[in-house]
Amino acid sequence: MAHRLRPVEHEFVRTAPVRLVFGREVSAAPERVFRALAEDVTGWTEWFGAVTTARPLDDGAGREIRLRGGTRFRETVLVARAFEVYAYRVDVTNAPGARALAEEWRLTPAGTGTRVRWTFAADGTAPFRLALRAARPGLGRAFRSAVTSLDRRLGT
Repeated sequence: MAHRLRPVEHEFVRTAPVRLVFGREVSAAPERVFRALAEDVTGWTEWFGAVTTARPLDDGAGREIRLRGGTRFRETVLVARAFEVYAYRVDVTNAPGARALAEEWRLTPAGTGTRVRWTFAADGTAPFRLALRAARPGLGRAFRSAVTSLDRRLGT
């Protein structure tokens, strides 16, 4: 059953009760990584293995995301600052126990490539927060795999 989450702003990625932060360098330039994240939403299914459906909504102001296993998200884009940061919050999900969710993809030049940092920020019931912390290793693997696939897809 889908439920509406508490609307949060971009600062939530720094203040959330649960913050999972992952980073990796890729050879693609920040401009190319940003375009893949923010402008080619449907392309997420090609490089992020957990994503089965990704489509922009409201002329790019929102997104619909579906994951393997059936989790669904309706999201609002909070920040799309070219070549630097792409962040969004989840407005509606079927994930039990979630009260607020936001994600941030921060891009920093690293030589000729990019340092990609993904922050997954959440609040929810105590069991939800505990489960999310326990899922940290799996989310880290999913992030590393996705960013590696994205780099390959960008052909650098």
